[in-house]
Amino acid sequence: MTFCKLRLTFLAATAGLAVASAPCESAAQSLSDSRSTAIVRAARTVAPAVVTISVLRRERVRRRSFFDDYYLPFRETRGLGSGFIVNAAGTVLTNHHVIEDATEVLVTLPDGRDFDARVAGSDPTTDVAVIVLDEAPDLPVAPLGTASDLLIGEWTVAIGNPFGGLISNPEPSVTAGVVSALGRHIIPGQDDDGFYLGMIQTDAAINPGNSGGPLVNALGEVIGINTSILSRSGGSEGLGFAIPIDRALKVARDLAEHGEVRRAWLGLEVDAVEADAFGRSRGVRVARVTPGSPAAVAGIRPGARLLQAGASRMATPLDYAAVLLDLGAGDRIELAVEGMDAVQLRAAPLPSATADRVELLRDLQVVTVTAGIRAERGLASSEGALVVEISDALAGVTGLATGDVLLAVNNMRVRTAREAADELRRIQRAGRSCVLRFERNGRMVRTGLLEWR
Repeated sequence: MTFCKLRLTFLAATAGLAVASAPCESAAQSLSDSRSTAIVRAARTVAPAVVTISVLRRERVRRRSFFDDYYLPFRETRGLGSGFIVNAAGTVLTNHHVIEDATEVLVTLPDGRDFDARVAGSDPTTDVAVIVLDEAPDLPVAPLGTASDLLIGEWTVAIGNPFGGLISNPEPSVTAGVVSALGRHIIPGQDDDGFYLGMIQTDAAINPGNSGGPLVNALGEVIGINTSILSRSGGSEGLGFAIPIDRALKVARDLAEHGEVRRAWLGLEVDAVEADAFGRSRGVRVARVTPGSPAAVAGIRPGARLLQAGASRMATPLDYAAVLLDLGAGDRIELAVEGMDAVQLRAAPLPSATADRVELLRDLQVVTVTAGIRAERGLASSEGALVVEISDALAGVTGLATGDVLLAVNNMRVRTAREAADELRRIQRAGRSCVLRFERNGRMVRTGLLEWR
């Protein structure tokens, strides 16, 4: 600044002030341009479409001691997360764990506008959720990219709302880093619900409240949904993970068009080839092949090593699980199996999705357990009626849940969905009470005495 003032004084005395100001203006403009980096431009492009998601949940108060009343009152709790708008109609992508069990959802835009929102669909397996804003005009939209061509080391920008209403304005926070790794599988900790597979790893700071916000590349395109961190302190330690945007969009399309995610099935299960002294797997082996499945028709046999699925090398069973997660029913995939030529498979829908449904009660639907369904769900029972749909009210009365396998009504064994329906109708017509026996997570469970009302 001093140099510029001296130069202006000298030039003003010799050539005139107006002419002399040009070099300083040029230098200032050059400095201003240098500040507008790719990260600044990416943040400026996407941040207006990043929203704060506030949720209300209703949960029952836990008993503090044996002497508390068994039926304790409900309490209302609050949750906070982030999301981003993907179209002008007000569709927002976020994480399933952000809106799980929400009774009310409020979305706040960076410009301060609030909108009520409804959950259009949610998938716990991939931790992706879709919500829709009600009557929201003039919405900013985040440009969407792809995670298929990411380079390790390229710039990333994480945008979200780690403080929510604790700060004075609703504008999101921006952190920068790089793509640290690709295809990461995160094994759940003690308090986690499931695996995160094929994730983008970044060292851009991700903190509580950032969940559901976008991970952005240097072009200002969304490449992932910020989802989880590995941390000993609870804060960011440079180990953040995002769901690839390609997977999130596939899940969102399925939820919008079909109301559920249409997962793929190849009919083969894998396990790890023996591990070394350090616990490292030496590859993946075909453990089981379901008769009549795409894998069986292609001639794949148990015991063969699975070397590659699509573009992914098979080092652990989680590699195979990640491939299935991104595979849709009807998609084609090439497998490299030891001792065989390249195997081309067409993925089938899950057996339970295509099985004939039987209405057991008014709010309960079941399908007959088959070899394919048993393999798909990892069931211990080879017969019975798998619960595929049940209302919350009936679940509360009977204790049944989706995924249970009904095995007996009173002492009468039921082997198919039709047998279960016939037996329950007989008992209902006679006005008798009943006890149901079913499989849940490999264990045999009985209901209490159920009365017809």
